[in-house]
Amino acid sequence: MRTLEGRVTVEDVDAFVETLSEVGEEHGSAVQAFDAAYVAGRVHLETAVRHANRAFDRGENVARDRAVEILLYAAGRRQIRRALEMGVSSGETDAVIVVDGGDEPAAIDELRALVDERETLAALDERVLTEFFEISDAERAATDATLTDLVRERVALLDVDK
Repeated sequence: MRTLEGRVTVEDVDAFVETLSEVGEEHGSAVQAFDAAYVAGRVHLETAVRHANRAFDRGENVARDRAVEILLYAAGRRQIRRALEMGVSSGETDAVIVVDGGDEPAAIDELRALVDERETLAALDERVLTEFFEISDAERAATDATLTDLVRERVALLDVDK
């Protein structure tokens, strides 16, 4: 798995997603873009990719497309509509694009044209993450786990909820 971080300007979400799909198909990669505010660091994405790949390997995937399965795991949800909230939207967005499998370096090189590269995963948006992943103050107070750990737990629990 490789990531590409930066600001993207999206005029048409469907066209942007289609471009990602075309790059993925060309290079044999799963390509998914996320609004960086919804990502609890690189380890969150690595966990989602690992679980999505395992689901495909075992024939337990929900989505037909591996990039969508990665999105579902990253969101910790089986409902595609709700998981799409993590995706990029129209306008300018700090984003992270995940490329997994195939010729990852070539896919990343091609995707660079879409991204004003800058670090987007360094700081966590605690408000967005706690709301989206439904992590309560009581849950946070009851553990010494980090916010990233709690988000990763949501990713792992998706296997239990099947």
